[in-house]
Amino acid sequence: MKKCKLNESQIITMVNEGEAGIPVEDICRKYQISSATYYKLKNKYAGMSISDVKRMKTLEEENQRLKQMYADISLEHRILKDVLEKKFPGLIGDN
Repeated sequence: MKKCKLNESQIITMVNEGEAGIPVEDICRKYQISSATYYKLKNKYAGMSISDVKRMKTLEEENQRLKQMYADISLEHRILKDVLEKKFPGLIGDN
C-alpha cells in the first residue's frame, strides 16, 4: 500500500476542515489527494487529536515488532521440536 504524503498534523487539520463543512472537493484539491483517500483518512482519524495519532503510530510500530518477535520464536520452537523428534522419536507428542 502506498504511504500517504501527508503528515499527522495535516491529516487532522484536513479531517477537521471536512467536519467544519468545507466541501470534500475543495479539501481534496487543497491537499492534492483523491476523494477516496480523504474518506479513508476520515474513517481512520475522525475525532482524534495529533497526540492520539502519534500514540497510535507508536502502538502500531510496537505491535509489528511484537508480531515479528513471536514469528521468530515460533519458528525457532518448531525447528527445535523437529530436531528433537528426529533424534528422540516418540519423546514429543503431537499437540
